[in-house]
Amino acid sequence: MNVTDSRCLSCLSSAVIPKAPGRTRVTFVLIQACLLAFLPISSSLHADPGKRAFLWFDATANFARLSTRDSIVYYLDRCAALGFTDVVVDVKPITGEVLYPSAFAPRMNSWNGFTRPETFDFLGVFLGEARQRRLRVHASLNVFVAGHNYFDRGLVYSTNPEWQSFLHTDSGLVPITQVKTKYSAMTNPVDETVRSHELRLLHELVSHYPLDGVILDRVRYDGIEADFSERSHKEFEKYLGERVDRFPADIFEWKKGPDERPFRVKGRYYKQWLEWRAWVIRQFIRDARDIVKRANPRISFGVYAGSWYPIYYEVGVNWASRKYDPSKRYAWATESYRNTGYAEILDFFISGNYYFELTKEEALKAPSKGSEESGAVAKNEYWQSVEGSCEIVREVTKGVVPVYGGLYVEQYRGHPEQFEKAIAMCLRKSDGLMIFDVVHIVNFGWWEVLRRGMKAGEN
Repeated sequence: MNVTDSRCLSCLSSAVIPKAPGRTRVTFVLIQACLLAFLPISSSLHADPGKRAFLWFDATANFARLSTRDSIVYYLDRCAALGFTDVVVDVKPITGEVLYPSAFAPRMNSWNGFTRPETFDFLGVFLGEARQRRLRVHASLNVFVAGHNYFDRGLVYSTNPEWQSFLHTDSGLVPITQVKTKYSAMTNPVDETVRSHELRLLHELVSHYPLDGVILDRVRYDGIEADFSERSHKEFEKYLGERVDRFPADIFEWKKGPDERPFRVKGRYYKQWLEWRAWVIRQFIRDARDIVKRANPRISFGVYAGSWYPIYYEVGVNWASRKYDPSKRYAWATESYRNTGYAEILDFFISGNYYFELTKEEALKAPSKGSEESGAVAKNEYWQSVEGSCEIVREVTKGVVPVYGGLYVEQYRGHPEQFEKAIAMCLRKSDGLMIFDVVHIVNFGWWEVLRRGMKAGEN
């Protein structure tokens, strides 16, 4: 099947983005005035040929910790002293709330029993203090998610329950808010009201804060079981150019084996469905970049996604270059799946190299494992290591975009020496490093471990 723009969703990038009205608009004007002295530093520092290192500040994990200027100053000082070049501040957690005044989403003023003063301009303070330390600031947004299932909190629980994704499970079609084993209440990426909402938030953010970059997180489907709503059914038929009468069976259906355990049986349109979902995500990435660059072309546009490319199709994402043809290697890819690749759209890509095993040799000897996002289990492969995952990211992105290897600190709990080596590996095998998240460095007391790993990566 040949893939063309005309057979997919209409581009939302040309839509009129409403301005923030009334008091919110006035607040933003005041924020801009205060931050004009701290213009983006990207034009000078982006020319630095050295490795880049990002430290991530999660919104909810650090909510109380980052609620005063003094605390923000303390952690940014530590970042600068260690040699980090970039900081990532999460401004839209999985609830769909935001950490700045917005005309389109509720502002998160409290979390886990702690309340911030309404007058505290978290993002403005973060930007101003980071600028003084010559640190680039990237705002991250969790895109296709609007609820926390462990707390029954978020937009899909309050104002927009119709946005939530529907999963095709062995128990039938189930809304994701009822699947309490999943903490992220994901939305449906093909829903135009969802996409429009996310683009408005993005436009609002980059128009009013002088950021160096934005990083989109969770720009994906929940997993292989999502989304099987009637809206997705109709949009897939438009893409395919024909009716799909046996939906969802023509995608896949559930059967039971002799041991009564359910398993999936692929339908006639299974591979086309995988391609279509990846195309949906690519179109959104394209539209989001257009929004950012039209508002401020100096802002860098990046995405954060898992590095396990051989099974990442299960969440509907193809972050590879369009020069890379997965159909030559993987049975799940159509010949036109390559057209869904979005690496060329990005200014940079951060990969989650989320493996305890450091080398390819360690990965091949380790117990089999699955990805945290898709739940898919694969046999031992070289890419199930920090080294191997860095290599496969390089392979499929074809050098068209800088790639930074990301580490999840929690995976190394009790093993600081392995974490130290993983840091050095990412710095050697990719264009830099991302550490997720500062909360674990604080809790484990691993500032010195972090310093040693970054120093080793220079050699």
